[in-house]
Amino acid sequence: MLMLSAATACGGENSDTTCSGNSCAVTFDRGVEAKASILGAEVSLVDVQGQIVTLDVAGQRVSIPADGQTQAGAYSLSVQEITGEQVKVEIAVN
Repeated sequence: MLMLSAATACGGENSDTTCSGNSCAVTFDRGVEAKASILGAEVSLVDVQGQIVTLDVAGQRVSIPADGQTQAGAYSLSVQEITGEQVKVEIAVN
């Protein structure tokens, strides 16, 4: 039941979110303040420098290389794609 609630409780500002089970795909728009509320956390795009994406995940700042992955608290994050207009990230609850 909790996973269903988390999956349906997603949305954001300057972002597109698709959730299924305990993971979400989030596409952030670049050049604007972009954030999403997913899986019980507020996630925002902080910066993109070359192929390094910096996100704020529930108050914890993490940097992830393109095609890389990292952990932030109870979340696993991976960068799927970086373009001039958008950044696509996969976020899952561990």
